[in-house]
Amino acid sequence: MELQTPRLIIRPWKAADLVPFAAMSADPAVMRYFPSTLTEEESQQAADRAQSLIEEKGWGFWAVELKETGAFIGFVGLHYQDSEIPNAPFIEIGWRLASEYWGRGLAPEAAERALQFAFDELNASDVYAFTALPNQPSQRVMQKLGMTDCQQNFLHPKLPADHPLAEHCLYRISRTEWLVSS
Repeated sequence: MELQTPRLIIRPWKAADLVPFAAMSADPAVMRYFPSTLTEEESQQAADRAQSLIEEKGWGFWAVELKETGAFIGFVGLHYQDSEIPNAPFIEIGWRLASEYWGRGLAPEAAERALQFAFDELNASDVYAFTALPNQPSQRVMQKLGMTDCQQNFLHPKLPADHPLAEHCLYRISRTEWLVSS
């Protein structure tokens, strides 16, 4: 299955995505709001896990390709989140793009298409997103999507409470809000 936007192809992962994905995951700028960069092996495992979930469910964190060049630029998609996070279980939306593609509106464009899939194909009533509190760029994307801050900050269960990225914010958009805004 493949989703498209005016500038992007959102699709299952290909073997050719692994090298640029590993480079992106090793980039300290891209990973500055994550506990650490990823090794090549960790990137491979993450891509394999993403592709397995897509094969199993028909959706997940898809690879994103720029139509104009065919280049892999990152990922976007949906994940069933059932960990110790406020309001879980829920469908989470997430994205990560290589730094050379920042500032072009590509993350909101890709995420908007993933939201459309969540509401139209999965019949989700709500979709959530969360990020480390300092991650203002992702929060701006959430706001551009019409998501609102739930005012339910939480400590990420996989990080020590004193970690500088432990405190996360939680955003949400309902199907009704999305229909009104789109």
